[in-house]
Parts: sequence; C-alpha cells; structure tokens
Amino acid sequence: MASPQPPAPSPGTRSVSIWRAGAATDAGLVRDANEDRHWIDTENGIFLVVDGVGGHAAGETAAETAAQTIRQDLLGEPQGTAEFRVRRAITRANNRIYDMAGESGDLHGMACVLTLAIIEDGEMVIGHVGDSRLYLIWNGGIRKLTSDHSPVGEGEDSGALTEAQAMSHPRRNEVFRDVGTRPHEPGDEGFIEVRRCQFKPDAAFLLCSDGLSDLLPSAAIRRIVERYDGDPARVARELVEAANEAGGTDNITALLVAGSEFRGRLRHATTRMLAVRPRSRAALLKGRIAFLLYGILLGFALYAALHAIRG
Repeated sequence: MASPQPPAPSPGTRSVSIWRAGAATDAGLVRDANEDRHWIDTENGIFLVVDGVGGHAAGETAAETAAQTIRQDLLGEPQGTAEFRVRRAITRANNRIYDMAGESGDLHGMACVLTLAIIEDGEMVIGHVGDSRLYLIWNGGIRKLTSDHSPVGEGEDSGALTEAQAMSHPRRNEVFRDVGTRPHEPGDEGFIEVRRCQFKPDAAFLLCSDGLSDLLPSAAIRRIVERYDGDPARVARELVEAANEAGGTDNITALLVAGSEFRGRLRHATTRMLAVRPRSRAALLKGRIAFLLYGILLGFALYAALHAIRG
C-alpha cells in the first residue's frame, strides 16, 4: 500500500504549562535486564512507551532502536498531521528493526510493541501496536483507550473474559501485531491502530508496558493515579513499586501525563470530608438527645423537691 502524503503543516498550540509528565521503569523481580524504553518530550507533546520482544539482547535492541528511530523521525521531520507523523515514525522504526534482524543472526526475530501519543491542538493522537496500553483517568473513572493485539486481549475487549481472567490467562503474553518482524507501509491494514481523543485539562493519561497491566487491575491503577499531587514521576514510581509488590514478573514501565487541572489528591480529600460528615451528624444527634434527657431528669428533680416542701 502506498504511503499517504503529508498535508501542509498547520501551526499547533503547544505549551509546557498545560501538562506535566513523568515516568518510571524497572526490570522487575524476575528478569535480568530491562527491555522497556520510554521517551517524554513535553515541549512537543510526545510520549512513548516501548516493550522489547525477543529476549535478552534482541528485545532490548529492538526497543532501543524503535525509541531512537521514532525520536529522530518526529524531531527531524515535524511536517504533516499528527496521525501522519505517528504512522510514519512507527513504520520507519518497524522497517529499521526488520532490516537489522536480517543482517545479524543474533537478532533474528527481534521485535517490540509500543504505544505512541502526540498531543496537539487539544487532541491526543495515539499510535499503538501490540499489548502495551494507554489509559484515560478522568472524572473518578479509568478507561483503556487502546486494544491489546492478542487473543486474550480480544477476549477481554469483547467481554468473553473478565479483566481478572485475562490477567491470569496462560496465553496473555501472546501478540499478533508487533513492530519489526515483517516490513510495512504506514497505511497497512492490521498494523498500526490509530485513535484520537480530546486532551481535557482535568484528565490524566497513563502509558504503560504489560508488566504493569498484567499485575495491577485498572481499579488499582486508578487509585494510585488519583494520589497525584503535582508530581507525575512520583505516581509513576508508586505504580512500578505496586507491580513489583504484586510479583514483578516482567519489566515494568509507567508514564503519566497529567493535565493542568487534574487534581487527584484534592478529590481524595473531598471524599474523606464527605465520609466524616455522617459521624459528625450522629455525634450531634447524640448530644441533643443527652441534653433532652438531662432536662427531663432535672424537671423530675424539681418537681420532687417542690412536692416535699409542700408536704
């Protein structure tokens, strides 16, 4: 399929003041090396998480190659729409990995999965291949915006599997889309999944590798993200630590992007205040009942005293 041609570039409205981003990554408790890679460019609104496939040096090389190629492509050729740039960058990374694997027997079969997001003009464009994920956290809820390109992921998305069943499924690490095992053009069907969504200033987005999502259910992820107090890197570290506490069976990467009006900690403070109000009302009611009983007893005592005087 022929590559789509880029339209004329349009000015974007980007500002480092409208979001904050931070990331954390760890090899986990089982793997010797960390094959995950990530990239944050707050000035240009670009965020990337890559998970290497192939084991040892091959997976790490694939992930590093993808991260470097995508970074060079997006910064070197900024022309075109966000979707065009996402497709072009991922495709160039794919073909570079494929060529490298063909040149070296040690790298044969190497590949990676990834999620790339570009924020521009109040919209986020997501390019996704494989089973890394992007979650939206907004208005007290969490929603997965990417689809896992795997048999188990399809089962979960269709409702055939619950989240808990998918997380414990023996085939959960199998994927049928990747970056690197075959050559591609940017517009090839069944290659890059592209989605768009608004970037609301009171929302947050989490990009992560499956080392996080395989061990933490979405509700647990939401609770940790809503502890946000202005430091996205701290939240990312807490997510990685929680995944390690849950077993740390794979490399773990979390990258959090928070809008300027996202206030996780404030929401929790409000919830705690609301939870206290019923106890305060109960205490007030008890005080009023005690005061009433005290008045009744006092009345009886005065009546008995007056009756004794008259007698």
